[in-house]
Amino acid sequence: MVQYAWLVPLLPLVAYVFLLVLGRRAPEGIVAGVSVLLTLGSFVLSVLIFRQLGPGPQDVVTYTFHWLTVGSRTFQVGYQVTHLNALMMVVVTLVSTLVLLFSKAYMHKDERFPVFYQYLNLFVFSMLGLVVSPNLLQLYVFWELVGVCSYLLVGFWYFKPEAALAAKKSFIVTRIGDVGLFTGIILLFLSAGSFDYHTIFQAADAHKLGLSWISNNGLITLSAILIFIGAVGKSAQFPLHVWLPDAMEGPTPVSALIHAATMVAAGVYLVARMYPLFALSPTALSTVAWIGGITALLASLIALTQRDIKRVVAYSTISQLGYMMMALGVGGYVYGVFHLMTHAFFKALLFLAAGSVIHAVDTQDLFEMGGLRKKMPVTTWTFLAGALALAGIVPFAGFWSKDDILVVTLQSGHTVLYVFGLVAAFATAFYIFRVFFLTFTGEPRVQEKYNHAHEGS
Repeated sequence: MVQYAWLVPLLPLVAYVFLLVLGRRAPEGIVAGVSVLLTLGSFVLSVLIFRQLGPGPQDVVTYTFHWLTVGSRTFQVGYQVTHLNALMMVVVTLVSTLVLLFSKAYMHKDERFPVFYQYLNLFVFSMLGLVVSPNLLQLYVFWELVGVCSYLLVGFWYFKPEAALAAKKSFIVTRIGDVGLFTGIILLFLSAGSFDYHTIFQAADAHKLGLSWISNNGLITLSAILIFIGAVGKSAQFPLHVWLPDAMEGPTPVSALIHAATMVAAGVYLVARMYPLFALSPTALSTVAWIGGITALLASLIALTQRDIKRVVAYSTISQLGYMMMALGVGGYVYGVFHLMTHAFFKALLFLAAGSVIHAVDTQDLFEMGGLRKKMPVTTWTFLAGALALAGIVPFAGFWSKDDILVVTLQSGHTVLYVFGLVAAFATAFYIFRVFFLTFTGEPRVQEKYNHAHEGS
């Protein structure tokens, strides 16, 4: 099945083109049905590919085709399947399928319903294209396309001034990081003569990456840190974290997709994909670890003060991404990627449950909710499951992945970072259950909104 991996990103692209041809007057059922079915097809194919790779060591499977020649240099495009991106394909396609399904009811009767699904399908295609890219040049093209799709979706309700400003902010802030990524890629190309991952890693390992003005080790450190700056922007790490809370102005399904499986995951995936390069530079790894630890702590403390339900979950995302970066920085590659996978599912669950609440009571203010467990029992239990996972309670997924990160951080000798992670873990449990109790327990604070509340269809 590996040879058909190109179909995984292609199917959402087919859905996008099909909806583009149908136009804005297409029936909602057809629009949602085509999108869900084709993305579900990508998910099934991703699972088959993942199963075929098996649990043990596996050679990288790469298919590339000649694209263009510039002078003596040949550039290729294609796709590559490794254990890492096979896992990412499963995560992205499953979460995307569920978000597309949820959006059918959430965006019902929106006059731009077909356009919304066009953007979502293009977004999914972009992320999958990024994941299967066999080289840094192709990755960068899809990296920027993910950013464009985020801009379109965050600003989907462009007639709201807040949404328009949030879209611009997310686009501009992430571009700052992208300058670093682009510069790092060019440095590696000039020294290795190729954008290919394997060629770059081999050259770095053989001490053949230096240029006339910088040594091999110096170039490895510089290029790794520049690439990490790109990841800092995309994954909303300190100090480029400021765009993500404002991105809540987009529709809630967009928040679930951005925060769980697509845009913010891209930065962590990039560091994981380039890990053979980072592993050769203790300075670069230390930078990743400290930025991740500071972000995890800072975002968790900010989340304690928020009263907007989506902003709490947004800062939670920033904090959890910090955990992933911290794990990668201290050498816990497996634990960082594991947390990326588990977080994708319980964070999507939390956002979709929050979307159900917002849709029911028409407010995002926690202080205007209360007592909703009586009106929305299904949403209550689903949100509780997500909250338990996020808080790291046994036996939910977050316990296994987050505790592993704390253990590997302590074992690596980073005591201060371990304390950062521990404090962030306690803060996480506090703020997510603060949301749960304010929303679903107690008595209604605004009777009119409570009377209007109902379970989603």
